Formats: sequence, structure tokens, C-alpha cells
Amino acid sequence: MTFDANALVSLHGTANIQNRLALPGRNAEDIILDRAVSEQELARIADTIARSPAVEYAVPEKIERIQQVNDPRYAEQWDYFKAATGIRLPQAWNHSGGKNVVVAVLDTGVRKHADLIGRLLDGYDMVEDLTRSNDGNGRDPDPTDPGDWCPSEFDSKSSWHGTHVAGTISAVRNNNLGGTGVAPEASILPVRVLGRCGGSSFDIADGIRWAAGVQVAGVPDNPTPAQVINLSLGGPGACDSDYADAIRAARLRGATVVVAAGNSDIDAAGFRPANCEGVVSVAATNVDGARAYFGRRGAGSNFGTSVKIAAPGGETLILTNGILSTLNDGIRDPGNDSYQFYQGTSMAAPHVAGVLALMYAVYPTMKPDEALSILRSTSQPFPTVASRQCDTSTCGAGIVNAEAAVVEAATRGSRVAATTPTSTSTSRP
Repeated sequence: MTFDANALVSLHGTANIQNRLALPGRNAEDIILDRAVSEQELARIADTIARSPAVEYAVPEKIERIQQVNDPRYAEQWDYFKAATGIRLPQAWNHSGGKNVVVAVLDTGVRKHADLIGRLLDGYDMVEDLTRSNDGNGRDPDPTDPGDWCPSEFDSKSSWHGTHVAGTISAVRNNNLGGTGVAPEASILPVRVLGRCGGSSFDIADGIRWAAGVQVAGVPDNPTPAQVINLSLGGPGACDSDYADAIRAARLRGATVVVAAGNSDIDAAGFRPANCEGVVSVAATNVDGARAYFGRRGAGSNFGTSVKIAAPGGETLILTNGILSTLNDGIRDPGNDSYQFYQGTSMAAPHVAGVLALMYAVYPTMKPDEALSILRSTSQPFPTVASRQCDTSTCGAGIVNAEAAVVEAATRGSRVAATTPTSTSTSRP
């Protein structure tokens, strides 16, 4: 058997393994065996063929399947798998689960929900003001969410917001419980920066620094710096110097900072820290791929040229069109583990943070600017809708595509690994 120079050979087995390599534009040749062989024998044949000087490589075909999930409420997580408007997550799981990646969640803290067991690292409580903290002390090593209800607001309830965000990023998959997270093997670093009636920008900026491994006065160093920092928070106004400095410091440490674009149905250029330089600002789309609307005038996903990308944020006008994730059923004080549908750019941002975790797992040396470039270049186009149409001037480059982003990150990671010299050491007598 002879081959043209630099041939690419694929083998087809007639057993339960079928093999094929499709490389458009390359000189590829298929071989179909006339008998059934084992997987080991097929690999041996491919190796023998690959030794020919005229063959670039020979590989058996591998049949990939969408990852199956046994979590009972996974079917309600349309945001992961719905055609055209979901993030193509099951396909991405064929390549990465986010293992060995740390995602910091700067939020209200987190409850130790059963669906987050094994995912929570030791974080920190950065809320300094005793009135706002609602836990009887200031900054301390316990990021547990005691409740964020606001006494000055009528009928205020605790949101357990940080627990919901954490679940979207990394709830456990295949544990026969609830739903799953985008990066179910990633670790969550909870950093509590929001308390009663909100949070101080000073606490948030210090939280960004600490999460990335930057020293913060009066606080022990973070032993597990994050590659991804999620900020599902913000308010109206310009990006001030404190935020800008903290984000710059985090990026210098290699962390990609993801920020919710805001829920005021306005241009995100007037909403901080989504308008800060260097962040990945995320708009929210609904189940149809339109810019999300949250049920009343002035409540919808922010938009504009400062938005970098979009992700599902849901709409709870129809409850099940929201984003399902982990929660607590306590009204003000903590109660029991639960699940709930939420809506907002706060729910969109952790989808992107989770996809970044999948990417970092296959490309650990990826820099923040390259991470954003991959997210944008691999995103899905916005579908055509009757109202609240997204386009690249309002909702970013497109809807985040987990599969394409992870594949591209893996390709680049492999290329970097192949060109990085292996260090050796020698000993002298």
C-alpha cells in the first residue's frame, strides 16, 4: 500500500469502533478494514501505518457523544443546551469540565448547598461595616452568606444571590441532585463583598485584589488565587480609580474579570464596573435570544458598545424561562437548600465565567486579552427576533459558545505546550 507524500490516513473499523478523519483541504485517505478488530489492534495498525515516511499521521476514528447528565432538573436548564440560544454546553463537556481552575465569586457570600459540596474553597468576608455585615463582625475568613435583606426596604427578603451565581458556575454534575453548573469540576472561591442593602465599592475593589492573589492590608494572603473573577454586581456611574486599579492588578496576575452589564435597560457605558477597562462585560439574552426584559419599565439587560459578549440571563415572566440554580429557601435568615429560577445580567455573567473555567482547564497559560478574543471570535450569531433584537453594537460579539471556545482554547493550549521547551536540571558531583 502506498500513499502520497504527507498523507493523512484514517481507519474505519467494522467492529463497534468506527474511525474517520475529516480534514477539508488536506490530502486525506481512508482505510476501511475488511474485518472486525479490537480497539487495541486498530491502534496498532494505525501506529504501523504512521511509521511510513510518506504519512504525516494515521489515527483511528473516535465516536463522541454528548455528555449525559443524571441531575433531575437538568432538563430545565435550557440555557445550556437549547439550539441557537443556549451555550452549547454538553458538547463542550466532551473536552473540559473546568478541573483545577479557580473561579472567584464576589457576591453576598455563599451557603454550603449540597449541590456545591466539594466545590467551595476557603474564601473571605470582605464586608467591613458592622451594620452592613449582618454577621456581628467585620472582615473575617468566613464568607458564609447570613442574609442580605435590607431593613430600610419594605418587605425585604434575602436573595442568596451568591449561592445562585456559584451554582451556575460549578454545581456538581451527575450526583442525582438538582441541576448542574457550567464548569462542574471547577472550584469556587467565595468572596463576600455584599451585605445588607448592598456593598461598598472599597470592599469590592479589595475583594478583586484579594481574589487574584494581590496583597490586601490587614487580610491574610489568598492561598488559591483565581484565574476567573465573577462580579454579578454594580451600579450607575463612571469607573473610578479604585476599581480601575484593582482590575488592572488582577489582570496583571493573569485573572480574567467578568462583570454583569446591569439590569437598568440603559447603555452599559454608564454602569460600573461593567464600564471599566479590561473587563468582560456581559449582556443577558432570553430563551429566544432577544435582549432580556425583566418585567417592567427600566428593567432589562443593559446594552451598548462597552458590552463584550452576551449569555442567557433568562426572564421569569414565564418562570421556567429563568435561569435555574442553587439557592436557600430562608426568607431573611438561612433556611434549607433549594433551587430557584432567577433573571438578570447577574445570571448571564456566571455562564461566561464558567465557560472561561472550561477554557483555562485546557489552556492554563491563557492571558485575559486572549481569553476575551477567543470568547468573541467563537460566539454564536444572534437569532432574528420580533423585538429587542441584539446585534454586535448592543449585546457584544454574540452569544457565548462553550463548545467552540473550549475547542479553540485547547488548540491554542496544545500549540503553546508543543513549542515550550522542557526544563531540565543537572546535578554536579
